[in-house]
Amino acid sequence: MNEPDAEPFDAAPSDPQPADRAVAIVVNYNAASHLGTCLDGLRAAGVGDIVVVDNGSSDDSREVVAAAGPGVSWLPLGANLGYGAAANRAARLMPGRDILVCNPDIEVGDGAVDALRASLRDDPGLGVVGPRLLNADGSVYPSARTFPDLVDAFGHGLLGLVVPNNPFTRRYRMLDRDYDRPADVDWVSGAFVLIRRRTWEEIGGFDPRYFMYLEDVDLCWRAGRAGWRVGYVPEAEVVHFQGVSAARHPYRMQVAHHRSMWRFATQTSVGAKRWALPVVAVGLVCRVAVASLHHRFGGFRRPSRRLRQSPRS
Repeated sequence: MNEPDAEPFDAAPSDPQPADRAVAIVVNYNAASHLGTCLDGLRAAGVGDIVVVDNGSSDDSREVVAAAGPGVSWLPLGANLGYGAAANRAARLMPGRDILVCNPDIEVGDGAVDALRASLRDDPGLGVVGPRLLNADGSVYPSARTFPDLVDAFGHGLLGLVVPNNPFTRRYRMLDRDYDRPADVDWVSGAFVLIRRRTWEEIGGFDPRYFMYLEDVDLCWRAGRAGWRVGYVPEAEVVHFQGVSAARHPYRMQVAHHRSMWRFATQTSVGAKRWALPVVAVGLVCRVAVASLHHRFGGFRRPSRRLRQSPRS
């Protein structure tokens, strides 16, 4: 992919920061309404340097960053390169320290960043860690999962939109796991994720071929293949308001989501599972059509049973 050259940073200068302070990359696209809250939360959490890397926003995001004060930088890309490619571009300008990557529609809970950083510090085998993600209504979003099994993924794809509580979807989204307990998992959501710098360098960051969706699954998969573990840290809590940017282009995002699903399936399927790929391809095409119609005539339904809630930090 040919990436346009980014402009220089445009922000207030930051004060010198200790080398062990956290750094954060906020990947932004037309999310000015939530961006200020995200930046305030990161600064309150002790994040020393924050880069807002912008995928061609046309709203007031730049003004929000300009008002945020020292330590918050603006990196405009001039076009929408996608989530992973944008994060990679910012990471090149922030060498040496572990990287927190997040969406702009995030509210950071008290102690969340410290809890994630402590988990990396205390366990040198962990390469990627993620927090407990809460929806805006306080329910727990299933953000820590196993890699999707082809059977469960196919069943979820066929039934998830119309029968959200079906057994395939429950296994695919791990709706029955105990989200109060820390655990090693296959992958954690990229909406808010801390990545050890050494891990990042070894695997080369995000794969920019994933424009949107599953770039987090792919990153964790490659980290695992490189010998790193992925951890879920429920002591860290953040609220994710979900879909603030994607809602502007719902049908384009549907196509991007399913294209990423196909890329991950072809990249990770081995042996006899590769024989099922043509069936998966047909299923994904059908699901794009069904998902688009479902959005057109009433939007997506959430699973009927809420996950166990916990108090917000």
